[in-house]
Amino acid sequence: MNKLIHKPTDGELEILQILWKLGPSTVKAVNELLNEHKDVGYTTTLKMLQIMFEKGLCVREAEGKLHIYKPAIKEQQVKKNYLKDMIDHVFDGSPMEMVMQTLGNYKASPDEINDLKKLLKDLESK
Repeated sequence: MNKLIHKPTDGELEILQILWKLGPSTVKAVNELLNEHKDVGYTTTLKMLQIMFEKGLCVREAEGKLHIYKPAIKEQQVKKNYLKDMIDHVFDGSPMEMVMQTLGNYKASPDEINDLKKLLKDLESK
């Protein structure tokens, strides 16, 4: 469950985010949440979940006539892989460049700034 074999597509990532949020879910539940942002047919959602199952991105369990889908990969692992790819390919392997670019282009809340200060303090003490 730790090693990411297939990198999720944007659509698959959207479904994974729903599964991480909801936990075990039916196609109907996933489709309803997808439809809050864009018009997606039930059969499209079903097909995407079937493909994700085949790729090993989610697991499927039968409960009577229903299929219940769960993520087969951890959210943190996917985020870690995407972040590593972005640092390697966009920021030439420099995490500091990514942080500086992010902080320079987006307004951080006071709470986020305090969290960042705490993180830096923790890193300095190691």
